[in-house]
Amino acid sequence: MFCKNCAAQISDQAVTCPKCGEPTGLSLASSKSKVTAILLCLFLGYFGAHRFYVGKTGSAIAQIFTLGGLGFWTLFDLVNLICNKFTDSNGKVVSQ
Repeated sequence: MFCKNCAAQISDQAVTCPKCGEPTGLSLASSKSKVTAILLCLFLGYFGAHRFYVGKTGSAIAQIFTLGGLGFWTLFDLVNLICNKFTDSNGKVVSQ
């Protein structure tokens, strides 16, 4: 991918051009709702519902078999959701 402003070659995942600082139009935010993820985590966190919602299927299945890591994994995810540190399957932060 090339910068529209300075024509420098940049990464396909870059949010801004490292050479001139021009925004590329890509977003770091997930399209998934933070409120929905928090509610799923609160009420169905032991079954990994919030992880299924954001596309993390493998770890969601692991949460089912461990009952959310006996609650610790679910609590950890809830804190990360509240602090805007929880990401979806594409590595984008669930913060909207």
